[in-house]
Amino acid sequence: MGIFDFLSGEFIDVIHWVDDTRDTMVWRFEREGHEIKYGAKLTVREGQAAVFVHEGQLADVFTPGLYMLETNNMPVLTTLQHWDHGFKSPFKSEIYFVNTTRFNDLKWGTKNPIMLRDPEFGPTRIRAYGTYSIRVTDPARFLLEIVGTDGEFTMDEISYQIRNIIVQEFSRMIAASGIPVLDMAANTADLGKLIAAEVSKPLEAYGLTMPEFYIENISLPPAVEAALDKRTSMGLAGDLGRFTQYSAAEAMTAAAQNPAGGGMAAGLGAGMGMAMAGQIARPGPWGPAPAPQPAPPPPPVEHVWHIAANGQTSGPFSRATMGQMAGDGRLTRQTHVWTAGQDGWKRAEDVAELAQLFTVAPPPPPPGV
Repeated sequence: MGIFDFLSGEFIDVIHWVDDTRDTMVWRFEREGHEIKYGAKLTVREGQAAVFVHEGQLADVFTPGLYMLETNNMPVLTTLQHWDHGFKSPFKSEIYFVNTTRFNDLKWGTKNPIMLRDPEFGPTRIRAYGTYSIRVTDPARFLLEIVGTDGEFTMDEISYQIRNIIVQEFSRMIAASGIPVLDMAANTADLGKLIAAEVSKPLEAYGLTMPEFYIENISLPPAVEAALDKRTSMGLAGDLGRFTQYSAAEAMTAAAQNPAGGGMAAGLGAGMGMAMAGQIARPGPWGPAPAPQPAPPPPPVEHVWHIAANGQTSGPFSRATMGQMAGDGRLTRQTHVWTAGQDGWKRAEDVAELAQLFTVAPPPPPPGV
């Protein structure tokens, strides 16, 4: 400390903090020998609070504003020592500036999978991750419970503890919620609010609160995801006969869109589809003897369909009506349709029962026939 700085400090004492970092939560004002004179000016900016500590005792908390450190506007300090000596005897005290703004985009995640009992899959494991924000709401309690005498306390020093609290509350609420895993994605907003409220309870003892909490992803183990994908594929394929018809229709459609050899490819695709169906239905001469035919199943229940267009729905329509609509252009491959038992809205071309409505006409017969 130079002689000029020392002399300047004897005549005026200005205490303030300008934060040039993104993660500092508490910063201690440093003065030579911690000597702060009676009548010093204290500037507390918006988004800050100043905690005054005198000889190890927390004396007062200052909200944003300009203060003169005098006894008449600091009644809490009237019983402390040395305040009556004025300029002649600076008192040894400390001032901690606390950042009261939000600390955003903080990461959290489950280090290990969470075990839960899913109503559809049974016992399973999930992982989750997301972001949250934190804020100091009680500077005095935060200083007493967490910071202590740390001269520069950053968010990294408490983030690990907060993540542990988040994972604990998240695991408890997810396991007790009874929400199926497949429905959790539709409820992440409500779950985030509930978890933020629960996490704020233990954080209140630290002088902190959690204004926002976001769940970005909830995922199953890779093996379970693979089995789920296979189950979805089987549901899309349906029975083997319908799958063969669907494959033939798709081959014909793809061939019709190929100007180089559309007629031949369409005929080949249709022939392959019918041949496959024939091979499945008729045993070969060297094949095993046909098994006794089981009793025919009950006739299928005809589906009725709803159509979504321009933000509105219409229907229900029978399959015959859907065929008429496909013929006059009111129903296209890209039209979204739904029927009872279907998992959400799908395009008409992705539904095997409706894809047949868009098959092209057969190719012309070969010459001479």
